[in-house]
Amino acid sequence: MRKYEIMFIVKPTLQEEEIKKTASNFQKTLETNGAKVTNVDAWGQRPLAYEIKVGNDTYKSGYYFVVNIESASDKAVKEFDRLALISNDIIRHLIINKED
Repeated sequence: MRKYEIMFIVKPTLQEEEIKKTASNFQKTLETNGAKVTNVDAWGQRPLAYEIKVGNDTYKSGYYFVVNIESASDKAVKEFDRLALISNDIIRHLIINKED
């Protein structure tokens, strides 16, 4: 099993319910593609190290989530990456392959 750590930042302009729904939907995407979610850590709203411009909007903060998963293949990670890139609700994401 490969272990991954996925960090993503959700737009700060969303309502609390929409933020939770976005995080939940991406967690379900991982699970339906064969990954086992071992930990979800919601860090809450934090300032960004630098401003991020997405379209016409500029963000100085965002809602951080860190998800740890285990997966036999990289199918779930690739699908998460694909959906995060086209999502209007996620402003940044990072996927790390954790070696033991």
